[in-house]
Amino acid sequence: MNKEAKKIGVYVCSGCGIGQSLDIDAIQSVASENNDISISRVHSFLCQKEGKEIIHNDIINKELNSIVIAACSPRVKTAEFSFDPSLVVERVNLREQVIWCNPPNEEDTQMLAEDYLRMGIARALVDEQPEPFISSTLNSDILVAGGGISGITSAIESAKAGYRVLLVEKEAQPGGWSSRLLKQVPYSDPFGTLQDPIIHEKIKELQNFKNITLLTSAEIKEISGQPGEFTASIFNNNSIIEYKVASIILATGWEPYNAANLIEFGYNIHADVVTNVELEEMAKSGKIVRPSNGQAVKSALFIQCAGSRDEKHLPYCSAFCCATSLKQAKYIRNLYTETRVFIVYKDIRMPGKLEYFYKEIQKDEQIFLTKGTVSEISEKNNQLVVTVKDTLIDEKINIKVDLVVLATGMTPGNSEDLNLTYRQGKGLPGLKYNFPDSHFICFPYETRRTGIYAAGAIRAPGTISACIEDATGAALKAIQCIESTKRGESVHPRSGDISYPELYMQRCTDCKRCTEECPFGAYDETEKGTPLPNPYRCRSCGICLGSCPERIINFKDFSINAVSSMIKAVHIPDEFEEKPRILAFVCENDAYPAFDMAGINRLQYSAYVRIIPVRCIGSVNKVWISDALSQGFDGILQIGCKPGDDYQCHFINGSELTKTRGENIQETLQTMMLEPERIRTEFVEINEFNRIPEMINDYLETIKEIGPNPFKEL
Repeated sequence: MNKEAKKIGVYVCSGCGIGQSLDIDAIQSVASENNDISISRVHSFLCQKEGKEIIHNDIINKELNSIVIAACSPRVKTAEFSFDPSLVVERVNLREQVIWCNPPNEEDTQMLAEDYLRMGIARALVDEQPEPFISSTLNSDILVAGGGISGITSAIESAKAGYRVLLVEKEAQPGGWSSRLLKQVPYSDPFGTLQDPIIHEKIKELQNFKNITLLTSAEIKEISGQPGEFTASIFNNNSIIEYKVASIILATGWEPYNAANLIEFGYNIHADVVTNVELEEMAKSGKIVRPSNGQAVKSALFIQCAGSRDEKHLPYCSAFCCATSLKQAKYIRNLYTETRVFIVYKDIRMPGKLEYFYKEIQKDEQIFLTKGTVSEISEKNNQLVVTVKDTLIDEKINIKVDLVVLATGMTPGNSEDLNLTYRQGKGLPGLKYNFPDSHFICFPYETRRTGIYAAGAIRAPGTISACIEDATGAALKAIQCIESTKRGESVHPRSGDISYPELYMQRCTDCKRCTEECPFGAYDETEKGTPLPNPYRCRSCGICLGSCPERIINFKDFSINAVSSMIKAVHIPDEFEEKPRILAFVCENDAYPAFDMAGINRLQYSAYVRIIPVRCIGSVNKVWISDALSQGFDGILQIGCKPGDDYQCHFINGSELTKTRGENIQETLQTMMLEPERIRTEFVEINEFNRIPEMINDYLETIKEIGPNPFKEL
């Protein structure tokens, strides 16, 4: 659709105090400034039945293809303002970000509202309604990599939902670590009795599904493609077969931390120092004895967090160790009724119903639990002497035992076993500690590779119960992705978005910025460096749009021209009016809601700011900054999600990219002979709305100190 074909209706709501705070007639007259407006109306409550009917009738009778609604935040009343999918709908936020955060009936508040309407109309003139990208070769099958408790559960849950599943296990038999257990921790009554491992029931259940194909002694040689169109090459029975799948669940489990690193606990120095994994192997074989002499164990000591929650080894808690040590203490007590067992812990962590199991163990008078730190392990008279400090009695104690068990933690399996052909690597990028996940806070199971979901201990350390829950969640995510792909929709966090990047390749310089900076690996590339888009991998964040120096990447409803038009639509007072203008590019995920909540809480900040929401702060293209400064804006704020190890940024590294791109922005400022202070980047969490007034007003003071933008004179 081109500009000439636009038929736009503008609707201004006067409800919720808007009509009492603004000159509505003046607001409506803004629409008459533009000859492209077919009709403009004011109504007291557009979201109510009568208001919606007026809009619907105009759409039909006036043959409107775009409408601008100046009312409340676009984050609310979404159902009320949903119309024909072919219609471009632009929402202008007069309530939360104008009248609720500025004094009523003042000149600056009025100018703010009028500018926002101009910006909304300008964008509506450029935006096009996106059409979904839907391939004719889409698949609906699910590949599960890993046949342990997580992989088997994911396969079963997917099969129950009616999907065909290919389950690939590298070992000769399925079961993973769970199949190596003698018993498992009880998660239901009776909590005083250890349970048979549930994995055996799961394997039997697996065999009953005709829509699950199990490949054992199998290896993934390569995975290429995108959601709905993945091709997996599997080596099995001395041949390689290609399978077409729609989504993938990675459930390749965990590896125990290498106890050889735990020199301080005497592993590989004293024969009778073993790991929790080695003790489980002893128990499964039917006897728990001292490795040094094969004799019965008359006393044993468990060291909790052996290498875990320790910056020298594993900084994190592995979640399963506490319950496992209590279980293994029960193994020993069941075999040897006179044996004493000591458990030295930093903390005992037994979430949920595991607390009942903990209480049952405490009833055994031969099991002693003490808080403390093991400072030394020595050997004397054929026994180990364990020195414990920082105890509850604040004294150093020595405990003589026959056996020491190190409760070592989990490390994630190797995600490179997927052998992805992505230009960004064979495996899945990880968060801190190398667990592959997208975002600890907002969306578990989502990895940085769209359509590939992590489940179980490879995603995060956990118990069997947690892995089963994880696997079910990952299966649901994999199914959601399949169905979203069929509709041409992106997945979380822009769920339902049907837009995707369109590239004008004639101007591409093969700079590789888009292929390198896309957090989701949506682009492959030729040997020359030319981007090869994979639309179904895309999550519509727009980071590639922000990265492109040639401005060849656009979305139909989020483009270089659309945002530039909004910038140029703002009325800029001249320098003599002493009314500075600040442009704020605001991330739609955390920052924009924070501004809304500031309004809801009636926090006041300067009306000199003009906000443009962006999909991610990393989607800001430097041409918008040049346009804003050339237009006469005195300063530019970029406000995004907080970067960092916990990836508050919903698009992984968008906020961090904004910081690294700062050098290019500074070059722009130098070229224009402007002060570096005219651009500032801030980061907020969604609940930090109380920071908004201080952030805005502090920056305004900086702008007042350096003076007006000299381009206002031109």
